[in-house]
Amino acid sequence: MNFLLEKTIAKMALSFEEASDFIHSVAEDRLSNETVSGILVGIQMRGVALEELKGFRQALLELSLAPKIDASEAIDLCGTGGDGKNTFNISTTSALIMAAMGKRVIKHGNYGVSSMCGSSNVLEELGFPFSKDTDELNRSLETNNICFLHAPLFHPTLKKVGGIRANLGVRTIFNNLGPLVNPVQPKYQLTGTYSLELAKIYQHLLKDERTDFRVVYGLDCYDEITLTDSTRIFGKHVDTIVDYNSFNVKKINPSSLFSGNSVREASDIVRAILSGKGTEAHNHVVSANVAIALQLFEPEKELNELFQLAQNFIKSGEARKLLKK
Repeated sequence: MNFLLEKTIAKMALSFEEASDFIHSVAEDRLSNETVSGILVGIQMRGVALEELKGFRQALLELSLAPKIDASEAIDLCGTGGDGKNTFNISTTSALIMAAMGKRVIKHGNYGVSSMCGSSNVLEELGFPFSKDTDELNRSLETNNICFLHAPLFHPTLKKVGGIRANLGVRTIFNNLGPLVNPVQPKYQLTGTYSLELAKIYQHLLKDERTDFRVVYGLDCYDEITLTDSTRIFGKHVDTIVDYNSFNVKKINPSSLFSGNSVREASDIVRAILSGKGTEAHNHVVSANVAIALQLFEPEKELNELFQLAQNFIKSGEARKLLKK
């Protein structure tokens, strides 16, 4: 493992096998925290390579505790995080709206590491129970169209590095991996990245892994569609750009997407949106992300039509029923 650390410091990419062995070594407690930290920081400083990401991902999936859930018609919505923008929980809110609209969502997420409030933080605050019991997860999916896979319950390796990541306080390769290692690998995926290079790597990797998907990258470095600037969107056969004009709405000021200073404030924003009481900026941003996700299920429909459908549903406040359930 010292060789891997030296290789990383020398800005050399690890091979698929070396990356996989690194994850297995972490899982088996064969590495010191200092060595793990050094390798994580080194990779983050130079940027992850495709074969590395494949090796890390394959190892994490091999070590995961995958529940028996039918993911054949389900979608996961999540971003890498780590964009440093401190926006409200756009992906989580969009996932809940999708479920309330009748689409099956199997969301994978974790507590915030490089941000104040990750999906697990806000869902926990909203009263959403975490479970690794297959029956409970299937019951949630059948009753509410959504179940949540809290990453540490299904990825013992992620739990092991939780303390290291928290102490580092910056994004690492595990931020990059989060959206790729949903243990049940749903049919569809909407995910975002904080860098264009990583978005292209995701596109390349997901082409062979999903029936269809969208990877979004905000040109102002957001890992979600925010309508604050243009967003590049990649799919199996898609490479396009959308912005606020694509949805016939006004450009959004970044300050209107601020999540607040606490998990309670962040969850209050989600609660307001689901109750039909979100701000115009909140509603437009969530509707844009939901529209992109809905198009995976209904590719024959125009984006503007799906945006308006999402907008009308959000304004109706119907999603609050899901929150109560």
